[in-house]
Amino acid sequence: MVLFLIAIASGAVWLSLSQILHVFGSNPTDLARLIVLDLRLPRAVLGILIGAALGLCGAVLQGLLRNPLADPGLLGISSGAALGAAIAIYFGLTTKFAYAAPALGLCGAVAATILTFVFGRGGTLSLILAGAAVSALAGAGLSLALNLAPNGTGAYEIMTWLMGSLTDVSWEQVKLAAPFIVVGMGILATTARSLDALSLGEVQAESLGVDPDRLRLTILVGVALCVGAATSVAGAIGFVGLISPHLVRPFVGHEPSRTLIPSALCGAALLLGADVCSRLLPFNGTEIKLGVFTAMVGAPFFFWLVMRVSRTAP
Repeated sequence: MVLFLIAIASGAVWLSLSQILHVFGSNPTDLARLIVLDLRLPRAVLGILIGAALGLCGAVLQGLLRNPLADPGLLGISSGAALGAAIAIYFGLTTKFAYAAPALGLCGAVAATILTFVFGRGGTLSLILAGAAVSALAGAGLSLALNLAPNGTGAYEIMTWLMGSLTDVSWEQVKLAAPFIVVGMGILATTARSLDALSLGEVQAESLGVDPDRLRLTILVGVALCVGAATSVAGAIGFVGLISPHLVRPFVGHEPSRTLIPSALCGAALLLGADVCSRLLPFNGTEIKLGVFTAMVGAPFFFWLVMRVSRTAP
């Protein structure tokens, strides 16, 4: 809540708490009202939704794969969504239809999910390998789109979108992404008890009535809806899903079900904080892209996590 208020107040024009509280009763032409309702509020709401979705997806995937390094990008869903949006930009569909990039981004996420599930049905290791293959395939498609871009403008648009940002988002993007994210998070929340059973091993989970294949499919569908919607409107934003579960796990224990809601809240806070920092940090008058900022902060954490795992692994 504190970060939400800071996200509303901060920017090129700073607003006081009293100005924020009175925007709903002010003159419709008032500058503070326009800044809050049209610019910063949709940006903050979308940041909460995307951060919560990524944090929850990271916690669920780490429980499913029993891998502390798992995150939403591991199964190729983020790359598939990014490729779909890049195709829309490459063929100029965004100039004819405003929602072409989000729509094709969602289609790309669904296609990546189908490929990952079809080729990864053999178990957890097969799922990880299938996700890596889908990520590589989508990455090759993105590189091809950049290589064959008809002009520098198209390549620049694709690269800018891939860096991830909440700049210039409107209520239309919120309305587009929110239903998919909410439904996806609802689906993932239903897997809590099954993830606890799976932490004992697949054989033990099956003896408790859990169908591993059905659980994987359920989680893939939920992650596809969340990550596909998030990536389709904000671009590629990494490391939030990786970091959030590790930050909350020391406080809630190592039961997968107990990390889900705290990871979602932590992810929302992380993304809001990163958005505020990317907005305020001076860098030659240019705002740092959100995906770039999260990568700069998340990469050192990832190295620390790898060293920690290597020290504690048997």
